[in-house]
Amino acid sequence: MTAKLYLLFFLSVFSCSGTKKEEPKETEKDYSAIHAEALTFCKEKGFSEDYYFLVDMSVHSGKNRFFVYSFKDTIVTDKNLVTHGSCDKFVDNPYKYQAAKFSNRADSHCSSKGKYKVGKRDYSSWGINVKYWLHGLEESNNNAVNRVVVLHSWDAVSNREIYPQYSPLSWGCPAVSDIFMKKLDEKLKQTTKPVLLWIVE
Repeated sequence: MTAKLYLLFFLSVFSCSGTKKEEPKETEKDYSAIHAEALTFCKEKGFSEDYYFLVDMSVHSGKNRFFVYSFKDTIVTDKNLVTHGSCDKFVDNPYKYQAAKFSNRADSHCSSKGKYKVGKRDYSSWGINVKYWLHGLEESNNNAVNRVVVLHSWDAVSNREIYPQYSPLSWGCPAVSDIFMKKLDEKLKQTTKPVLLWIVE
């Protein structure tokens, strides 16, 4: 009787270990339609047709969601973390870390969706002391300059994914890590045509 119990025990252990299921891998989002629309826009508006910046605010802020996409090579050549706005100036926002909220209102501290022209390089008191003015091209973000919503770095932003932790919150600016900003800055300084930055959800 004892031998049979031992046999049943060992069979159950090996049986369970043999049927252990692997965690499903997270599938990457398909941005092909957005990339195609971005290229058409850049051709029509005289923007750079080498690359553009895509920011997907639907992605967790502890994961890479700022993408540098090469039109020529049809691949993402770089990606990193980026902040979203706290959006808590006029109303309570208890889920401000979990999800981005959007507004074009002055002093709202919110992110704003839409296409932007990356404008003049300027001094910033944050990060590596470099910022680029962002000119909103749509009704959802055309107040960006007045709101001083700019592309800049912040030493509080990690240069690698920190999920399930969240990135810090901004007052509406897409802020990136210092290391990543240095790479973006070098790329932008070598680009003669305006560059598209597109914030989506």
